[in-house]
Amino acid sequence: MKRKKLQKTRKWSAAALKKNIRKNYELYLFVLPAFLVLILFNYVPIYGLQIAFKEFIPSKGILGSQWVGLKHFIRFVTGYQFGNLMKNTFVLALQVILFTFPIPVIFALFINQLKNGWRKNVIQTVSYMPHFISTVVIAGMLLVFLSPRSGIINTIIGWLGGEKVNFMGIASWFRPLYILSEIWQHTGWESIVFVAALSSVDPTYYEAAKMDGAGRLKRMMYIDLPMLVPTMIIIFILKVGYVTSAGGSAMSPVFEKVFLMQNDLNLSASEVIATYVYKIGLKSQQYSYSAAIGLFNTLISFTLVAVMNRISKKMTGAGLW
Repeated sequence: MKRKKLQKTRKWSAAALKKNIRKNYELYLFVLPAFLVLILFNYVPIYGLQIAFKEFIPSKGILGSQWVGLKHFIRFVTGYQFGNLMKNTFVLALQVILFTFPIPVIFALFINQLKNGWRKNVIQTVSYMPHFISTVVIAGMLLVFLSPRSGIINTIIGWLGGEKVNFMGIASWFRPLYILSEIWQHTGWESIVFVAALSSVDPTYYEAAKMDGAGRLKRMMYIDLPMLVPTMIIIFILKVGYVTSAGGSAMSPVFEKVFLMQNDLNLSASEVIATYVYKIGLKSQQYSYSAAIGLFNTLISFTLVAVMNRISKKMTGAGLW
């Protein structure tokens, strides 16, 4: 009986889908290019992941290369750089999450309190603008502003009687500079979602709070913040997945900035998994080994996102899936 019901449901679903496609074929045609791009660039490359389990030789191709199993994974885990790479990748990811996630929320709360239209618009526009600056330009600005010879920061330090500091050449300064530049560049843009969520709050809540004598701070704490919790949870989980891409892909924005800020002097703090994969895979042409490292980190990142989503579902009932 259950099989018959399941078969009927499948037939009905297929018939309903065909009917829907015929009725709204213009919408499906509109979505088709994006769907093809998704398949071509996100799913087709998955076929190449098998080189992580092979000794890939370009002349032999993927199918012709020798199968070696978990050899490259074991090599990476037992390698002398494993500890430092894992530490740098996940300490950077953790610090970015801890320091950059709350600030857009706080910024959105204060933006929401502004009643003057033009002032609110000016502040929002100015805060959004750095997001559109290229990562390459941001890294160049850091090099120029922090130059020990002619940088404006060191010039001010010199005027105050201090010794000039080579910020970009000191490993302990790498993470603070990375995080501060992230805050400056993305706070305004990331606050858009929270400002939009606050715009849907019923005004009668604020009126009732005012009648009870609640000031701005209390209204923010007991009305605005609870309303933002579901949005905050979703953004937080997405942030975890995004930031851990510092070790997942040599095409991620996180990798790009780390790589551009990296030099021989700060390498002990700036060498993350993605930069190591780039050097091993493209420079040393160890394709199988680099693929294994990237896949290893991707599995860890996916596990972290899944765990955070599970915890969120249990504690608040909200999650990505």
